[in-house]
Amino acid sequence: MRPGPAVPLPARAVDVGTRAARLWASCLRISVVLALVVLAGRASVEAQQGWDERLDRFAAELADGVAADSIGGIVAGVAIDGDLVWAGAFGWADRDARRPMEPSAVSRTGSISKSVTAVLMMRLVDEGVIELDEPVEGHLPEMRGLLQPRQGADAVTFRHLASHTAGLVREPDWRESVVGPIEAWEERILQSIPRTGYDSIPGARYQYSNIGFGMLGLALSRAAGRPFMQMVQDEIFVPLGMTGSSFVVAGAELEPRLAAGYTVRDGVVNGDQPAAEHAGRGYKVPNGGVYSTVADLARFLGAASGVPGLRILSEESRREMIRVQTPEDPGDGYGLGFRVSVDEAGRRMVSHGGSVAGYTAHMAVDPDAGVSVILLRNYGGGAINLGRAAQGLVRDLREMPRQ
Repeated sequence: MRPGPAVPLPARAVDVGTRAARLWASCLRISVVLALVVLAGRASVEAQQGWDERLDRFAAELADGVAADSIGGIVAGVAIDGDLVWAGAFGWADRDARRPMEPSAVSRTGSISKSVTAVLMMRLVDEGVIELDEPVEGHLPEMRGLLQPRQGADAVTFRHLASHTAGLVREPDWRESVVGPIEAWEERILQSIPRTGYDSIPGARYQYSNIGFGMLGLALSRAAGRPFMQMVQDEIFVPLGMTGSSFVVAGAELEPRLAAGYTVRDGVVNGDQPAAEHAGRGYKVPNGGVYSTVADLARFLGAASGVPGLRILSEESRREMIRVQTPEDPGDGYGLGFRVSVDEAGRRMVSHGGSVAGYTAHMAVDPDAGVSVILLRNYGGGAINLGRAAQGLVRDLREMPRQ
């Protein structure tokens, strides 16, 4: 049977039908939105529970490790996009005074200072003060006095020093290089140069060099015509709001927050050497002189990750810093002031550790996920491997959905 001709509905019937359809569609949209809100809320709760459970396990591991060591304490921080979202403090900031560790405690960071010096270098590159691949001896001609130069080799550049590819030995052949007040660090560098030698051609391979980073800091100061420590304060600490960071803590405003450092030899815990080194450690300022906190280092890693509110470098310079610069393995090596590794999935881990008398530290970040972990300990090796713990937590948290 063929259908009959369409019969037009009365005008009122058309209005009522249209309104009903619109009402039904509106109710459907509301239902969908409510369902999405419920699902999102459930997902948010589950995400928070996942983070909470992982952080609870992490805190328990740190607490157990500190208790087993029975020496001092650890401060831990977790940040997202440079903002601290979790912090924990375990053990003693001062075991003799029975002062508990606090999340705001100030600690020596050791070689994490190299990352700070490298960021300063890239600030000066951005400002046109230096070029990354120009010879350093143009600003520090004393480098011509280095021992065992390789004939016909390229001149050492800022890139070489910041990536540990300058071919320099780790330390000068002079025990007094690491002795002396902080005010005399530049003099110690100049005295160390004629006692420092090459052991390979610049650019040929990775060779970790503390004295190389010392020379880098002095060359940056010479190039800019400004004191190195003041430049770090003005170019990094102040713009990033790193109010708990400094090169000088003893006798200064931050001293009440300083965690006392401890060494252990033959089972005996002693704080004498760490306490003495607060007055200075010879040339070791650009490569080991920074004091900081977990909150401040979180902001520093936020800048390394390119967080909009923490940008102190051009995007080109930032990316260059966290690219492997060493020739051995393009997926695992040293960038400019940072260790860099890239896994099979292309996920990047940017990190650095530090160790000086009485203090050890590690910081790690996935700059794409924006998740970072910082650990500061006021004694040497212990039950917790700081690097493994920090990087392991970054890997776990970056896989978990956020709240």
